Amino acid sequence: MRWSWRLGTVFEIPIYLHWTFLLLLGFVAVSQLAASGSFVVAMSGVAFIAVVFGCVVLHEFGHALTARRFGIATRDVTLLPIGGIARLDRMPNDPRQELWVALAGPAVNLAIAGLLGIWLFLTGPGLIGSSFAAKLLLVNIALVVFNMLPAFPMDGGRVLRALLARRIGHMEATEVAARVGRGMAVVFGLIGLVWSPMLILIALFVWFGAGQEAEMARSRAAFGGWASETGGPRGQRGVYRVGPWLIYRDE
Repeated sequence: MRWSWRLGTVFEIPIYLHWTFLLLLGFVAVSQLAASGSFVVAMSGVAFIAVVFGCVVLHEFGHALTARRFGIATRDVTLLPIGGIARLDRMPNDPRQELWVALAGPAVNLAIAGLLGIWLFLTGPGLIGSSFAAKLLLVNIALVVFNMLPAFPMDGGRVLRALLARRIGHMEATEVAARVGRGMAVVFGLIGLVWSPMLILIALFVWFGAGQEAEMARSRAAFGGWASETGGPRGQRGVYRVGPWLIYRDE
């Protein structure tokens, strides 16, 4: 991805940081400093965001390493203010493989939350840093819950499609999952009108992401891009994204 700096390589997968991520850190630092007047509090907020995105990287490696077990390489992982992206060489051909790859990311966050919960239980609430760990635990649980909503283009939408594809075929499964995603987008939007504008933004992402996924499936079906004997795509590259949404796309 353009305008990204390479941080290093883990498991032969390059990790990049997009320059806009620095804007997020700067915003957190300034807002925390303005609210508290304390430089220490501001740096603590920046550190927390950095650790959260460390969990995002682990989420992406959950997708990437599971895909590798099925012979699918990952080109790189990039951190953005909205989350992380793992670019796969192609999407899994087998719905069962797509299911495991989609579940792997949230499973990593669930494991992190479990380890933090055990640590908090053993150390007790009086230990310095417990509040930091408790907040990090809640963030990881939130990532699991949000990403597992059965709506395109989140992980849960991919799980729903993979389960349905084994019974009704990939095209029909994509259409059903897209309709579910758009239905949930309407719910998010209505709740957002009375509660939080952020939900309206998420609703738009889900609505257009679900539509894009369905349109991609229709295009491939029309041009013979889907391998009917496997129920999967031929030569389709993909992107796993964790954050407000999760998307596959061709490049």
